[in-house]
Amino acid sequence: MRRTHDWLRQAKKDLKHAKKSIGLNDYEWSCFSAQQAAEKGVKALFQALRAEAVGHSVSLLLKKLPKNHVPNEQLINQAKALDRHYIPSRYPNFHPEGAPLDYYTREDAEEAVKIAEKIIKFCEDKIRIIERES
Repeated sequence: MRRTHDWLRQAKKDLKHAKKSIGLNDYEWSCFSAQQAAEKGVKALFQALRAEAVGHSVSLLLKKLPKNHVPNEQLINQAKALDRHYIPSRYPNFHPEGAPLDYYTREDAEEAVKIAEKIIKFCEDKIRIIERES
């Protein structure tokens, strides 16, 4: 059983949470939620392809897609920016002192959301094509 749309629905819900977190000044959570949204969007695409996706790095997952589904280098590089939010946005011991909330800004969160939106759109477009062809 493919769970493509379950993954995609959760990706969109995580993206919505990322946007709401900006309004609450929870920029670290916004960045983490944006990373999670993009990761789940890519995993939805893997589901549509009937392939297994292992790991949490959005950029590496994108690179592991079959050749005709790999995005351009620009999107992969933007995904690397999201990858950098996976741990530091949650754990104080990643930083020399202070908590993650001390290190994240509104600009960080807005940029992370923008990138996650692009990645989810990319994946959603690919999923539509796959479903049309099958």
